Amino acid sequence: MPRPKTHDEALRLRLLDRAGELLSTEGPKALSLRKLAAEVDTSTTAVYSLFGSKPDLVNALFVEGFRRFGARMSAVEPTGDTVVDMVRLGLAYRESALADPHLYSIMFTTAVPGFEPNEEAGELASSTLEPLLTTVRAGIEAGVLRQEPPEVIAVSCWGLVHGLVSLELNGNIPEQAGLGVSKAYEIALRANAEGWCR
Repeated sequence: MPRPKTHDEALRLRLLDRAGELLSTEGPKALSLRKLAAEVDTSTTAVYSLFGSKPDLVNALFVEGFRRFGARMSAVEPTGDTVVDMVRLGLAYRESALADPHLYSIMFTTAVPGFEPNEEAGELASSTLEPLLTTVRAGIEAGVLRQEPPEVIAVSCWGLVHGLVSLELNGNIPEQAGLGVSKAYEIALRANAEGWCR
C-alpha cells in the first residue's frame, strides 16, 4: 500500500494562506520558514519540499494571489452591456481583495522589500486584467466607449478600484449614514464607466 502524500496541495494552500497572514499583519520579518511551519503544525522539511526557499515561497504567494484574482475576474460572464460589464468586473476585483486581503499586499505593494516576481509570475499578473481589456475593446468597437487607447481606459478603471479597495482594506473609508461602502463603491464604478462613454 503506498504511503499517503503528506506534502499535498491542501498543506501547500494552508502554508500560503498563513504566510500571507503573517506578512500582512506582522510584516516581512515575521515570515521565517521555521515560524511558518510551526504555525501550520508541520515541519520545515515540508515547507522546503513544497517551496524550496523563502524567495520561492514569496513568489508562490504572489502567484497564488493572482491565480485566485484571475479566476474571479475570468468568472464574470459578459452581458453585452459595456457599462454593466465594467461595473461587474470592478465588483469582482473588490470581492477578490476582501476574500484574500492577506494576499493583496504581496500582489500590489512592496510588502517584501527587494521581491521581484519571476517572469512566469509577472506574466500571470498581467494576464488577469485581460477580461477588463477585452470588455473595453469591445465597448470601443461597438461605439459605446470613446476612441481612446484601451489600455488608458483599463488602467483608469484599475486605478479607481485599486484605490478604493486599498482604502477600504486599510480602514480609511468612513461609513456614511445610510450609505455602506459597497453601495458607494458600486456608484463610483458606474460613474467612472459612464464617464468613458461617448
